[in-house]
Amino acid sequence: MAKKTTIKSKKTTGNKSVVTQVSTFFKNRQTQTIIGAFLIFFAVFLLIAFISFFFSWQEDQSTLTQFANKKLATKNLLGKIGAKLSHVLIYNGFGLGAFLLPFLVFLTGVSLVFTAKVKKIVTSWNWGLLSMLWVAITLGYVHKKYAVLSGLVGYEINDYLQTFVGKTGLAIILTFFFIAYLVIRFRITPEKIAENIKNKKEALSNSIADDFTEETVNEVSSSTVKNEVSSSEKVKTIKSDFELSVENLQPTINHHSNVEQTSTKDETIEVKVDIPQAEPSITDTNNTKDEHEEEVDIDIEKVTEEEHSTENLSERLVKDFGEFDPKLDLSDYKFPTFNLLKQYNESISIDPEELEANKNRIVDTLKNYKIGIAQIKATVGPTITLYEIVPEAGIRISKIKNLEDDIALSLSALGIRIIAPIPGKGTIGIEVPNKKATIVSMHSVITSKKFQESQMQLPIALGKTISNETFVVDLAKMPHLLMAGATGQGKSVGLNAILTSLLYRKHPAEVKFVLVDPKKVELTLFNKIERHYLAKLPDAEEAIITDTTKVVNTLNSLCIEMDARYDLLKSAMVRNIKEYNAKFKARKLNPENGHKFLPYIVLVIDEFADLIMTAGKEVETPIARLAQLARAIGIHLIVATQRPSVNVITGIIKANFPARIAFRVTSKIDSRTILDAPGADQLIGRGDLLYSGGNDLVRIQCAFVDTPEVEKITDFIGSQRAYPEAHLLPEYVGEEGGTNLDIDIQDRDKLFKDAAEIIVTAQQGSASLLQRKLKLGYNRAGRLIDQLEAAGIVGPFEGSKARQVLVPDLISLEQLLENEKQQ
Repeated sequence: MAKKTTIKSKKTTGNKSVVTQVSTFFKNRQTQTIIGAFLIFFAVFLLIAFISFFFSWQEDQSTLTQFANKKLATKNLLGKIGAKLSHVLIYNGFGLGAFLLPFLVFLTGVSLVFTAKVKKIVTSWNWGLLSMLWVAITLGYVHKKYAVLSGLVGYEINDYLQTFVGKTGLAIILTFFFIAYLVIRFRITPEKIAENIKNKKEALSNSIADDFTEETVNEVSSSTVKNEVSSSEKVKTIKSDFELSVENLQPTINHHSNVEQTSTKDETIEVKVDIPQAEPSITDTNNTKDEHEEEVDIDIEKVTEEEHSTENLSERLVKDFGEFDPKLDLSDYKFPTFNLLKQYNESISIDPEELEANKNRIVDTLKNYKIGIAQIKATVGPTITLYEIVPEAGIRISKIKNLEDDIALSLSALGIRIIAPIPGKGTIGIEVPNKKATIVSMHSVITSKKFQESQMQLPIALGKTISNETFVVDLAKMPHLLMAGATGQGKSVGLNAILTSLLYRKHPAEVKFVLVDPKKVELTLFNKIERHYLAKLPDAEEAIITDTTKVVNTLNSLCIEMDARYDLLKSAMVRNIKEYNAKFKARKLNPENGHKFLPYIVLVIDEFADLIMTAGKEVETPIARLAQLARAIGIHLIVATQRPSVNVITGIIKANFPARIAFRVTSKIDSRTILDAPGADQLIGRGDLLYSGGNDLVRIQCAFVDTPEVEKITDFIGSQRAYPEAHLLPEYVGEEGGTNLDIDIQDRDKLFKDAAEIIVTAQQGSASLLQRKLKLGYNRAGRLIDQLEAAGIVGPFEGSKARQVLVPDLISLEQLLENEKQQ
């Protein structure tokens, strides 16, 4: 069973990069255009072959069985391939319904060329295939005998359905599906039909009314024209009898002249002409223009509308190049294989005699104190067996809890832990160590489906629970982890198990480790993966920090990194690193504005008590600051110590580390310090731990990963192509940084000028003044005084007295500094 799981996990891990490459290939616009063009021409090919098939299918029947014979020719216009495709899709397929297939292929090709939505293509194919099937069955129903029109599919389905529902029933079914198709596909409803009929009636009535109006207008206009013609003739006859002479008046075309005509019995016509202000005629207007000025032509420039983009720049970049992949720098990186981890015989041996004997001892011990048990159940784990008991009504839980030592005495067990009651259950739990413990290997938890298929950001496989289930948690949601335990109880193995889990699931581009190891021997194996997974300061020689004085600079550098990341999140208008990286992958953030892919940073500190003893507040302050703020920007802390006392695990530390792991400790006080509850003092050691992720305590057997296994994993990773150097953290200049006793201006402290102005203004050359004004430490203030002395601003040391200030005012100071720059 283990081998099968290994092979399957290998395939899933190895195929991730292949799937990414294939998806990127098909998302490329050139690829989509080529495939679309191919489908368009293939659709034309199919259509010609289908049409030719209906004229030559009988003659081509004999050639289908001898497809490879070159001497036999087909009458199909597209040769043997066309005849074969037509025979399969029409004769043995859907008959005339197969003609929908070229249409669907053509539509798909056009959609790919013009970047239509995939959802529309899939919808068209769904309706097209249903239509093909309906046409084939309907044609099979119309033609009683087998025919080319219905195809083999239509004929057989029709024959099968008629056997069960009869011919009339099949007609009803086909009609129903036709109506359902129209209603669903084209959304035809009785209301729409009634509305269309109403609209047609209104349109018809409107057209009749328009025709009537046009006829009336034509009649009126023709009568008007006749009247105008007759009146003009009458005016002409009048003009012949009476000559009208008007000086300086040109004949005009006046649309506003009123002509009144009156008839008398003597058939004489009296004409009254009202001549308003004369308007120049068209010809006269042109003449007057020519007389006064020449006509100037105006060239009207055509206004071109701006082109508008139909898609966002980021969407276009994603279409052209795909989403940004941070793994491309190490695209050939291979995750460690499972065979690097050692396998053990992990079959849990259940001894019925041992279970029965323990049960009897528990029942007898409780009976001695007049405590009755209604029910008892045992759950066997790798190292612990949980006995769940249901006491009789009226028994107080505290009475059973006080019998912890008595039950341990009767069972002769190393450590008994009573859970009263078990959260979420109405039972009391008694955890009893097994006489024969089973090793939980790292191989078994890494290869488990629960770990391999988890969708967590930073999955960690700690080990197995009492019910023999792999326990997997997400470090990104903890968000920080505090570990404690006495020496030799499995704390270092737990750290290796956490790091191994992340190495098996996260690519080097996705996570970086900052390792602090004051003991200098526990984490040195991870030096081999420095250029893959580790992060360090720019001037550090080794990535794994073993010098306590350098830890302070590293922690403050992480605080600078935290502040810089929050600025990036602010400018990107997101709330956490997950949203930021998703936005950056979608190419919505411009790298020219300082944006970049942010890997998770995991800070691992071993022997935290040693750091507190040597550095104190200088270590505790940045750790507390990181623990409070760094969750959203992907910096997570794992702090381990072998002395969980209150002066090491202070209230500030505990408040910001909700997730805690306790290995075996020596006293209940230590258990309460790390877990805020007793129980860690009753563990049996050798990887037995209690995990607290909130209110509940979970007992887990930590997975065992030996030093040779870690060495094999780091060798496997270190032998692969890596980044040019380790991930560099921001540079941090401490209070003592860059303050050598040099006269060289470039080597002076950054606050030199500010310090000089304060000293000259106060006319008092003391380090304590600089400490108060600039909020500096004593060492840095002292170095500033020494540099001021070298520059000639203050005098030499005079014991307990303040140094003499040699520069009288700020103007003299400015001149002194200017002279130094010119030199």
